[in-house]
Amino acid sequence: MAAFPAPVLTMSGIGKRFPGVTALDGVDLRLLPGEVHALMGENGAGKSTLIKVLTGVYQADSGVIELNGRAVAFTGPQAAQQAGISTVYQEVNLCANLSVAENVFIGREPMRRGRIDWKHMRARAAELLSRLELSLDVTAPLSSYSLAVQQMVAIARAVDVDARVLILDEPTSSLDADEVEQLFTVMRRLKEEGIAILFVSHFLDQIYEISDRMTILRNGRLVGEYPTSELSQVELVGKMIGQELAELEKLHGAARTFDRPLVEARELGRAGAIEPFTLTIHEGEVVGLAGLLGSGRTEIARLLFGADHAGGGEVAVGGAPAALRTPRAAMNHKIAFCSENRKADGLIPDLTVRENIVLALQATRGWTRPVPREQQDELVARYVKALKISPPNPEHLVRNLSGGNQQKVLLARWLILEPRLLILDEPTRGIDVGAKAEIQRLVVELSGGGMAVLFISAELEEVLRLSHKVGVLRDRRLVAELPNDDDLTTDVLMETIASGGRVA
Repeated sequence: MAAFPAPVLTMSGIGKRFPGVTALDGVDLRLLPGEVHALMGENGAGKSTLIKVLTGVYQADSGVIELNGRAVAFTGPQAAQQAGISTVYQEVNLCANLSVAENVFIGREPMRRGRIDWKHMRARAAELLSRLELSLDVTAPLSSYSLAVQQMVAIARAVDVDARVLILDEPTSSLDADEVEQLFTVMRRLKEEGIAILFVSHFLDQIYEISDRMTILRNGRLVGEYPTSELSQVELVGKMIGQELAELEKLHGAARTFDRPLVEARELGRAGAIEPFTLTIHEGEVVGLAGLLGSGRTEIARLLFGADHAGGGEVAVGGAPAALRTPRAAMNHKIAFCSENRKADGLIPDLTVRENIVLALQATRGWTRPVPREQQDELVARYVKALKISPPNPEHLVRNLSGGNQQKVLLARWLILEPRLLILDEPTRGIDVGAKAEIQRLVVELSGGGMAVLFISAELEEVLRLSHKVGVLRDRRLVAELPNDDDLTTDVLMETIASGGRVA
């Protein structure tokens, strides 16, 4: 059996505490040269904290970090980068108004006679990108390229500092399939050059496609290190959340009939966004929307919430005509909407958990009638407990929570209003398996209590697990409405999407 090469990076017995929280407890991590190593665990497992300890954002309370066999302790990300450890985050941290070349060398511009050597900088940027098999106009603004290409530019910048370790933190969360494959091509190229890549992702299929080994964390502790080829996806999920995958597959209950329409949209549409569609959502019914990116799923949600103005058609709520021209009008009809972009359209990062949760309730009262603090504390405490928001401190800034817990805060905001229809647009995207399971169970519980749910997800298995019927979209048209019976499978959904609802 061939011996592994010596690790380029070793973290041993890493511990990190925050007031009232043990974020890391004796965690180990080894990265080998020329490998893609997945760091796995649910939100709150300690992945982000471990990366921040490695790159010097946090100082470890215990443990040792060794780079090429020598103990190191970085004072910050810049010191880590100078030592050869570079990080590319989920949100590309570059300047979209500057050129590609300027972004690659920002802060490190080559100088000649006291001025920036533009010619050399552009030539060097083109050379770096060609190393990643990219041919770009390096003088063009970064904003003129797709998010995937911007990721590549960030990687080119990261590896230009003689990187030995490249950390990719959720780099694929906003990429389509072709863009993901483009990124993986770059990762394989860097792997061949001997760079160790630490890859963080919630997409299990991607982990199994690209990674060689994985380290699994749970509740701040090391579960183990495994060759990817020797651990099945079912075993991985079990180790991440401490329970069997079967628990996630018991959510969709027995078939139910629904006879009380709650929201009825008739020939509702918006030019350039979604073709006129007809859709009925009953009390207690979970209606899933399935389709490719850009198929019109979000556009339906925004029309029903009044975030966009319909160009035609009509809506009835509870049998009575309803003019849903604004979000306030939708809220008055007890319709709530959790956007797919919780950071841009949902949460206010510099407010506390409590302030974010009571925001919608306060909006319904107007700013001249503040919600009494005692009532705020009572409501927030109830939903923090019910949704298992962690840490359970309502005065934590919401930006310091994991993605899954931020999503729970957004859900709590709307559940306080006791909506009749809850619209959830990609509520589990970019969060861990454990938080995903909790949100899925919540959807089932709310439906069982009579609340209607419009559920949008790119994951067809998730749509099938939760929905009583599924609306299928293609090219901004609602092409089919399918009951979720024993005959409905992901294959059937994919065939319906591919055919546009046409029967062969």
